[in-house]
Amino acid sequence: MASDTKKRILDAALKVFAEKGYEATNVREIAEELGYTKSALYKHYKSKEEIWDALIDKLDLHYEKNFGSVDNLPPIPSNGEELIQLVNKMTAFTINDENIRMIRKTVMMEQFRDEKVRDLATKHFLSGTRNLFMNIFDQMLEQGTIKRYDTSILAFELTAPITQLVHLCDRDPEKIPQVMRMIEVYTRHFVKVYCID
Repeated sequence: MASDTKKRILDAALKVFAEKGYEATNVREIAEELGYTKSALYKHYKSKEEIWDALIDKLDLHYEKNFGSVDNLPPIPSNGEELIQLVNKMTAFTINDENIRMIRKTVMMEQFRDEKVRDLATKHFLSGTRNLFMNIFDQMLEQGTIKRYDTSILAFELTAPITQLVHLCDRDPEKIPQVMRMIEVYTRHFVKVYCID
């Protein structure tokens, strides 16, 4: 029961943070979103920061499970078509998962005010995804399914445009179908240039 209440608190907090930003949100607003009093909410979390930390931890695990990470690599593609399918699957998750979209919006707003949030933005918008694909490309290199090239450059070349397009979807959700097509076209171009089939 307590874990269900904590989940409801985190879900409500994420909704309010995505609408107002972390800094502009207070505990009373989170409690009101749930129909709770502040004191009822404080029985589960001691502060707004504790709610934020629990939310980040929860969503990091969710992201790693569904997207992957350096420590949790997805299946390594054995050819270019499998790489395209992997990128499409990862991108679809990133764009369509409502919780990931809301946390990304919150992180985009707060990254200039909070060093911890800035580090989280760097991890998810640049270094984490790049490092994940560096590891994928290192293994594809060992398999002989990708041309010999600096995998850090390959990873950056693949992920940077896709990350920009994901952010476009956050600003203009009606463009999601168009963006998904653009990402597939771009990934097919990448595969044509770098993969060995």
